Amino acid sequence: MNGPTQLVAVRSAAILTNSYVAGTIIGPDSKTLQYNQLCLECDFTKGSLTSLEIKIEYSNDGVTYRQLANELIEDGVTTLTPAEYTMLCSTLGATQNFVIERPLRYSYIKISAKGTGTVTGSSLTIKAILSSDF
Repeated sequence: MNGPTQLVAVRSAAILTNSYVAGTIIGPDSKTLQYNQLCLECDFTKGSLTSLEIKIEYSNDGVTYRQLANELIEDGVTTLTPAEYTMLCSTLGATQNFVIERPLRYSYIKISAKGTGTVTGSSLTIKAILSSDF
């Protein structure tokens, strides 16, 4: 990170639920358009979860959010599915700290998380670092 950076608290440590819950929306007050990189620092305690799932949605107006799509090309057919980050918990230790990096080109960013399985004892903290690489 050579250019300016900004740290935004997206989600304080909290037990996950089995449905997506959005964290603090990062918006124009964070001057998102002056940055071109999004880095999510995640601190995760798995508890009894089967998996952790995170999705990132973007918006230019703060009203209509769009999720990135994954592409699978097979036999000349492109299949799109919503992009989600899934961490399977079966091989993890009790805690896992990790980073997700994405290009940034939108005014608003919504980051949501959920757990699958038994949520008891789980916890997730997410901090976003907005940066420029110029």
